[in-house]
Amino acid sequence: MYAIFDVKPADGARIDEVLSDPTDDLVSRQSIAIRDGAALGFPDLARLVLVEGSEAGVARAVERFAFATRLAGDKAESVYRAIKSQEDDVASGVGFIFG
Repeated sequence: MYAIFDVKPADGARIDEVLSDPTDDLVSRQSIAIRDGAALGFPDLARLVLVEGSEAGVARAVERFAFATRLAGDKAESVYRAIKSQEDDVASGVGFIFG
């Protein structure tokens, strides 16, 4: 299960607030990826936060990232694939170096 949030530049500092809140670490215990939308090929999106994990963790992320826009449908799927592709490319590169 996952959710992807588009965080506008003005709210960028709030990402760290959500992920480093010592009183509520459910979201930070999920798998988190933060990417720049333009760098992934989505110039209409700002800072992208992928939260992937348990149903409860993702649900809490939806609550905590209420200040951001949650992507849905084809757009969410396209962004998810782009992030995973980038992660796979990095893993392949590290394997090549240390393989």
